[in-house]
Amino acid sequence: MPGWTISFSYLLASILFILAIRGLASPRTAKNGNLAGIAGMVIAVAATFGSPDVKEYLLILAVLIAGGIIGTFSALKVKMTALPQMIAAFNGLGGLAAVFISLSEVTAGNPTRLESSLGLVIGAIAFSGSMIAFAKLQGLMPARALLLPFRRSINLGLALATVLLCLFFIKEGQTNTFYTLAALSVLLGILLILPIGGADMPVVISILNAYSGWAAVAVGFSLNNILLIITGALVGASGSILSYIMVKAMNRSLLGVMLGGFGAEASTITESENKTLAARAGSPRDAAFIMENATKVIIVPGYGMAAAQAQHVLKEMADDLRQRYDVDVRFAIHPVAGRMPGHMNVLLAEANVPYENVFELEDINREFATADVAYVIGANDITNPLAKTAPDSPIYGMPVLEVEKAKTVFFVKRSLASGYAGVENPLFYADNTIMLYGDAKEVTAEIVSVLEEK
Repeated sequence: MPGWTISFSYLLASILFILAIRGLASPRTAKNGNLAGIAGMVIAVAATFGSPDVKEYLLILAVLIAGGIIGTFSALKVKMTALPQMIAAFNGLGGLAAVFISLSEVTAGNPTRLESSLGLVIGAIAFSGSMIAFAKLQGLMPARALLLPFRRSINLGLALATVLLCLFFIKEGQTNTFYTLAALSVLLGILLILPIGGADMPVVISILNAYSGWAAVAVGFSLNNILLIITGALVGASGSILSYIMVKAMNRSLLGVMLGGFGAEASTITESENKTLAARAGSPRDAAFIMENATKVIIVPGYGMAAAQAQHVLKEMADDLRQRYDVDVRFAIHPVAGRMPGHMNVLLAEANVPYENVFELEDINREFATADVAYVIGANDITNPLAKTAPDSPIYGMPVLEVEKAKTVFFVKRSLASGYAGVENPLFYADNTIMLYGDAKEVTAEIVSVLEEK
């Protein structure tokens, strides 16, 4: 294949990738965005096969088939609740690919020391950090922040050692130095993610996605591959921008995210303040009666809704309230609800909830004061007022949905257990709160059944 044909194909693939990201910015255009991304990747792979530098066609084809089978199996088997850990794993694999490419370039004696070392360091951090994120999300290790003694000093020391080794390798080019650099980078990635608690995991996933993109940029320069540079920059830039938007929404520091351990200080909030209080329990019939006589109901979905796959029955409940009882029903989305950016939006879109009924935090928070009911289904940390009042809480400073301002608050939960951040929610014991204990899908289905009796 002529060189100009390959370059043109890479350019076309890059344009399609840009259109894919643009399409994924909205649930309305997400399907077309995915199709554009698929088309771009097909063109990129075909152009790469046509490159005169490619020799081992059978080996590459075998790897493509194996990866395609694994990817297809994963996509078909993974549940919506497991998407965050799958994304974390894929981020890690992207970083690992950058590590192997950098190692191959160095062992082959190619003089791209700067690019190779950068690809190695960023890729190794993305890989090991993503594996820790995966383990936390999958429940293979505690989701809470794991605070090691002197962790900041250790991380700073590792970071300085990594920089010095990079400079030494660039100057001397010794392979053993490169292997040591790889080991330090893997360790640094682990220690950066360990002190980050579960409540901040959506931001972590976004940051690790950006890391894998920037690693691809570095190896793209190492291989002199313009497509890898462009696509890596797209991933890195979009991940960085998304991370900035999220940390701004959470009132966090972007530098704190990049360095690891933000929001990880141990909380001194205990349950002692609420031991003498009792949470008021209600039934689905109680909830149905109050909501059918309401004027405005705001639904707040959380990870519990995702775990129970309750989005479809929740949409049915909203339709019944709106059509049968003329209730104004809205959905309130917190920027870090769930386990990844946009987790709740994806689930509600899957259930065909109208986009115009879904509101972000900054647009809906003022509405709670005029709402008759706030129906909180499987959410906890994103409604916890301690984020505004308890400086020693790991969620302090994070904007929350002010559901407590509604006349009646229904919390659909299996128990009074704390949320992913490990902080108890005092709203469970508030005078205007009614707990609906049980599986989110089953409780909501019972409410729908009562609403449809009339």
